[in-house]
Amino acid sequence: MPTTLRHNLTSAYLDAARRLSPKKKRRRIVAYVESYDDVAFWRTLLSEFEDDTRYFQVMLPSSTSLAKGKKMVLMNTLNTDELGYSLIACVDSDYDFLLQGATRVSRKINRNPYIFQTYAYAIENFQCYAESLHEVCVMATLNDRPVLDLPAFMRRYSQIAYPLFLWNVWFYRMRDTETFPMYDFNACVRLSDVSLKQPYRCLDEMRETVNAKLAELRELYPQYVPQVDSLGRELKELGLEPDTTYLYIQGHHIMDGVVMKLLAPICTQLRREREQEIKRLAEHNEQFRNELTGYENCQTNVQLMLRKNSNYKDLFLYQWVREDIRRFLDGEQEPDGR
Repeated sequence: MPTTLRHNLTSAYLDAARRLSPKKKRRRIVAYVESYDDVAFWRTLLSEFEDDTRYFQVMLPSSTSLAKGKKMVLMNTLNTDELGYSLIACVDSDYDFLLQGATRVSRKINRNPYIFQTYAYAIENFQCYAESLHEVCVMATLNDRPVLDLPAFMRRYSQIAYPLFLWNVWFYRMRDTETFPMYDFNACVRLSDVSLKQPYRCLDEMRETVNAKLAELRELYPQYVPQVDSLGRELKELGLEPDTTYLYIQGHHIMDGVVMKLLAPICTQLRREREQEIKRLAEHNEQFRNELTGYENCQTNVQLMLRKNSNYKDLFLYQWVREDIRRFLDGEQEPDGR
């Protein structure tokens, strides 16, 4: 066959194949997350940025084992050309955001544009966003009566914890995790049982514990006092202020040691009020039993509702994460400039 004819046939075949081939596939971007609890959070956030050219698949860090956690996620972002094009890492900040490069892990997280962090300590801090806690109670009890000003309570809690929290972060910045470890700090800022008749009494008790520990630290380490004060001014640029401290404290502590101790008695009272209302309005015993059964069947465990809470999207830290994703996608390119 003549060369020219063979070339023309080949060209025609390729043109026809291109016309018959499907349009360009949507690019898959894998997002590694730390654990099961993180999947829903990052899926909700990343889905906002999906379109006809790309989609995200949120995955645990290992497909060959049950290994999970931040360390595993970060290991999977090493030495791969796909990082930043078809692979990103999504992790809890823990203290790494506040440490600002004081440790190797903190440097990696804060400097790598393809590792996205919560800025808050963890996802639990978002779920405990003070402005959304009343809605959590409503969803759990179907009673919309405010029992306590939850944002005001969490502000006061944060204000009390703030000066001691600075000391805790200071030691971690010095890579000293033994002098004043996180579990000691958490013990100082854990709430005792909350009484709705005197809800702020538990904060007064906490303040006494915090002040005693502050006095101890200042007496033992007077040379650090100016540096801790300076750290407070620096961390203000990272969103940490007296009113917002609870967002940066260990997430499990805030959820279990603070917020659930508030929501549990509040929801108990709201349910009791609704049940009393049903009893008062029922015209006879059968109607009371039927209505009460219907109400009980509609209730939800408050801890479950808290873990499913997603009413934090106006929180400034969440907006920071969204902007990070947007900047990444706006400046994206394929590996080797493809």
